[in-house]
Amino acid sequence: MVDKNDALSREIDEELRREKLEKLWEQYGTYVLGAAAALVLAVGGYQVYEQRKKSFAAENGARYDAAVTLIEQSKTDEAQKALSEVLASGHAGYASLAQLQLAGIHLKANRPQDALAVFEALATSPSADADIKTFALLQAAALRLGQADFTELQNRLKPVAEGSTAWRFQARELLGTAAFKAGKFDDARAQLTPLLADPETPRAALDRIQLILAAMASADAGKTAAAPAATVPQTPAKEQTSTPPAETPAQGGK
Repeated sequence: MVDKNDALSREIDEELRREKLEKLWEQYGTYVLGAAAALVLAVGGYQVYEQRKKSFAAENGARYDAAVTLIEQSKTDEAQKALSEVLASGHAGYASLAQLQLAGIHLKANRPQDALAVFEALATSPSADADIKTFALLQAAALRLGQADFTELQNRLKPVAEGSTAWRFQARELLGTAAFKAGKFDDARAQLTPLLADPETPRAALDRIQLILAAMASADAGKTAAAPAATVPQTPAKEQTSTPPAETPAQGGK
């Protein structure tokens, strides 16, 4: 009798649960289906997006490689057209590389102002990689050495020079060179001298730094040698009179 009661209780419980589920489904089944459909669409959409993204990158990579090949073949006009297509595509990574190649073309063609414009635009691009932006900033500063105000270059290069990236060596060298060209020898030495003791300073940079420091030492030596000569008093011509001979006793007797 107990077993029959237990079986009946289980059947009643199952029936109640089934009725509850049916009621829940009637109330929320549409939302459940909608959520499931949305999840399927989201997953499918993400996969499509990733596939298109990879395809887009591959297409622009192929365009960029073709442009580089044209540059190597000295087909400058065709290369510029191909690079412009990469820029127009909107792919941030390849667009930045295309800008660097365009700047290189301008420099080889002796168009420094055009190259400067490209570097300046890339240095302030919000979508460019940080390292590429820093490189473009340094190249723009190098092109403006001797033309831009020293304070302006200092403000732009100081954050890089005081940083810890590999670009700090070039930034300090540029700052020191700019100070040298502006006649600010103390500022130049403050930037360049520590680089001589830094084992990570590139060898080519060390050679250039030593030349600048030698030039400043020579200039200082020239100023020191000229200073004493400049302080020697010159006797005016009208004061250069001869001393009259002293009278002899015999002459005085007369």
